[in-house]
Amino acid sequence: MGTSPAIVMILFVAVGCFMAYPEAVTAKHTGITRHYTFNIKLKNTTRLCHTKSIVTVNGKFPGPRVITREGDRLVVKVVNHVPNNISIHWHGVRQLRSGWADGPSYIMQCPVQTGHSYVYNFTITGQRGTLFWHAHISWLRATVYGPLIILPRRNESYPFVKPYKEVPILFGEWFNADPEAVINQSLQTGGGPNVSDAYTFNGLPGPLYNCSAKDTYKLKVKPGKTYLLRLINAALNDELFFSIAGHSLTVVEADAVYVKPFETNVLMITPGQITNVLLKTKPKAPNATFLMLARPYATGMGTFDNTTVAGILEYETPSSSLKNRPLLKPGLPAINATNFVANFTSKFRSLATAKFPANVPQKVDKKFFFTVGLGTKPCPKNQTCQGPTNTTKFAAAMNNISFALPRTALLQSHFFSQYSKGVYTTDFPAFPLIPFNYTGTPPNNTLVNNGTKLVVIPFNTSVELVLQDTSILGAESHPLHLHGYNFYVVGQGFGNFDPENDPPKFNLVDPVERNTVVVPSGGWVAIRFQADNPGVWLMHCHFDVHQSWGLGMAWMVLDGELPNQKLPPPPSDLPKC
Repeated sequence: MGTSPAIVMILFVAVGCFMAYPEAVTAKHTGITRHYTFNIKLKNTTRLCHTKSIVTVNGKFPGPRVITREGDRLVVKVVNHVPNNISIHWHGVRQLRSGWADGPSYIMQCPVQTGHSYVYNFTITGQRGTLFWHAHISWLRATVYGPLIILPRRNESYPFVKPYKEVPILFGEWFNADPEAVINQSLQTGGGPNVSDAYTFNGLPGPLYNCSAKDTYKLKVKPGKTYLLRLINAALNDELFFSIAGHSLTVVEADAVYVKPFETNVLMITPGQITNVLLKTKPKAPNATFLMLARPYATGMGTFDNTTVAGILEYETPSSSLKNRPLLKPGLPAINATNFVANFTSKFRSLATAKFPANVPQKVDKKFFFTVGLGTKPCPKNQTCQGPTNTTKFAAAMNNISFALPRTALLQSHFFSQYSKGVYTTDFPAFPLIPFNYTGTPPNNTLVNNGTKLVVIPFNTSVELVLQDTSILGAESHPLHLHGYNFYVVGQGFGNFDPENDPPKFNLVDPVERNTVVVPSGGWVAIRFQADNPGVWLMHCHFDVHQSWGLGMAWMVLDGELPNQKLPPPPSDLPKC
């Protein structure tokens, strides 16, 4: 008996869909399961006329785009073919009861060693928008990063005009040297690390750098269309201003959370932050080509890469009309435009609608106050160092505790009750042990204490945390990222936080919800979150140099009483240290 034409057509469509989306193979009642394989490989790559071997995913720089939907499960097998240990962090994913898949080495897992593999298995719950993934060990994320795009559930729409096209643009940093050698030398000598040689858009430095005109990112657009630009700052150590000549941008999302739309000509995006913007092109193709530029916002006293990456926004027209077009250049704020940054960040507000509510905790169970900044460590005996003095090394700390990575993963130690083995202690101070005028004249003693110290909080605790910059070795802006959680930014200001007069001004109605927040240079920021995700969660500065120097800590959120409030056991292939 022959097969009917209808059945043949159904099979044809099904096979066609599978070939188009091979990662999506398993149906689920809430979504689908999408399978990806990340082969960690070395790849010879040339930028700035300099060729070197870099660590990549699947030989791509930047790495492959991971696309999923809210409610889907991601299963990503990471296979390590390089000499370096590796782990992958899914930056901004809530990882509800799936902390084993979060990725920071020696926090949630031991790294994947050469010749080994690990499967990251997690579900995207209650999130949609732009996030990204990156290596989370040493400085490997310099080349190991890529976009994580979470589409709304099927039949759900954006709360803004449907874009004609969606374009991820990743900001990065390129080092002619091996970034691992750069940070290792810094840690050895105690001095600041050598800075990067270029910034990049999607791995391309652009025409303002030596030997790079051919390596220029071009965004080709049609007139009269709306484009959604997914802007991701994956740079290691630099906050970046961004602008496109002759065009304004409408901000609609931050860190995969919709925001009240606002228009701007200039953005500032800190490492670890993502900003989605709508770009509305001109009704008719203009007789011009437009530069898009990014350059640093820098507030610290250390050296930084003071260069500019350029890409080109080009209207699609007949090729003959491209000749003799003027090239228009946008204006950008001054390098240290702190007031501009404060005004810009204050514009972000949650939608706070019935469909997209702002569930900011109205009452607080526990309050914390963490200083954030630099400090020093003593130079080893019989060694001359290159820190602030020749007898000290640069360090960084929160509440004067410089975070020391353990030799085994904290989450494993916690889950298997290895506290007695001395992996960590639970005495991270809730407030500075020695208060001082944080943004005034710094104390003479700048030495930090070292430790692997955690804060322990019961399940579902509502937390308020004030992060206070200090003037020790210079006031500086710091991007703080919290794993496993979003939080609400309820207040910010300059100078020292005033516990009497500042809290009454907190925004508890529509504060922006993020996973990475800028602690203002010479100022403070206040956040709130509900500790509803059991596990051990890292919080750290997303300047990799500061993280390497110890600017971080971890929250241990205990299990709740109900089964769905407990962390499940680890997967059988969890790497061993």
